[in-house]
Amino acid sequence: MLTREENEMLTRVGPGKPAGELLRRYWLPVGVASELTEEQPTQLVRILGETLVLFRDKKGHVGLIDDRCAHRGASLCYGRVEERGLACPYHGWLYDSKGNCLETPAEPAGSKFHLTVKQRAYPVQKVVGLYFAYLGPEPQPLIPNYDIWTRKDGRRKIFIQPQLDCNWFQAMENSMDPAHLQILHQDTANNGRPIPNTTRGLTDDVEKFEFYEVLYGLMKRRIYKNGMVDEHPLIFPNMLRQGNGAQIRVPMDDTHTKVYIVRFFPTEDGSDIEFDEPPVEYVKPYKYPPDAIHPYTRFHLDAVQAQDHMAWETQGPVADRTRERLATSDRGIVMLREVMLREMKKVRQGIDPLGVLRDAAHNPMIDTRLMESIAQRGQDRAPRAVNE
Repeated sequence: MLTREENEMLTRVGPGKPAGELLRRYWLPVGVASELTEEQPTQLVRILGETLVLFRDKKGHVGLIDDRCAHRGASLCYGRVEERGLACPYHGWLYDSKGNCLETPAEPAGSKFHLTVKQRAYPVQKVVGLYFAYLGPEPQPLIPNYDIWTRKDGRRKIFIQPQLDCNWFQAMENSMDPAHLQILHQDTANNGRPIPNTTRGLTDDVEKFEFYEVLYGLMKRRIYKNGMVDEHPLIFPNMLRQGNGAQIRVPMDDTHTKVYIVRFFPTEDGSDIEFDEPPVEYVKPYKYPPDAIHPYTRFHLDAVQAQDHMAWETQGPVADRTRERLATSDRGIVMLREVMLREMKKVRQGIDPLGVLRDAAHNPMIDTRLMESIAQRGQDRAPRAVNE
């Protein structure tokens, strides 16, 4: 059980909020690269409580700037994309991808007024078919070379999930909750086995749960009675690494979350692929009506992700953790909250939080399926690979 103040600290993502300031220290996906075309060169982006416009000018430069024009506040998403940048549809004020104002057409000839105007802008990089942005203070950190981004021996596919109509941290706590697999997902995880007791589901298959911190996040481990070990890394702060995929939860604001899934499909012979422009699949809504929230909508529960969305959303737009009753299987959730509070404190002290990298010479490909335990580093024991 948390205090109301602690709950607010973990969930509020706007500028100046502890969780929001922490998340701004990481590169976050803001859009699908293939969606910016000559016909549709602008796209509205809602992230961390800010409304921005993602655009690609006619020279191919990609920018992410404040959607409201500095002049009179009209939306730049409706602007005209030109060689030098994006022009406001209202009065033509022209901005480049760095937020510099290049022209204010209605001002007198020779006016230097545009030099006094600066639009809020954030740097953008393209990685595995997605545009990532950094919304934090300079200097920018590196994007870590996680295996799911950098492996060459296969192809990737992007899945855009239906909008999650609740706070981002509800999805992240699920990543450190091993007990729900055997209950919530029993019909999809049983591999055809009969389940005599649906209350217990597959719980009796499990010997114990373990949780520990690793170099780039946290590990959730299930140890089964038959000897199988199942591990899922939570790559701090907002990504679940599972099997050959990564699920990234990006807060749009306090009560809405964008979910991207990147899956990797290795080649059969281990050969490298020179060019990998991932195709994109847009997943249909898991509920009807799709734009309503519980209790005014109904989820269908015929897929794992649909089951998860139901469990996350029905906790409420922002879960009230002052009313919860945690149990022994929730140790991982407690650990995640403690790490979050610790890393938010680091940010307030001006210290880089967990997993932030700045030295290109020390950014090798990181196999996040076999992340080394901080507690076990230097010892013989190492986590075993994930068994799905």
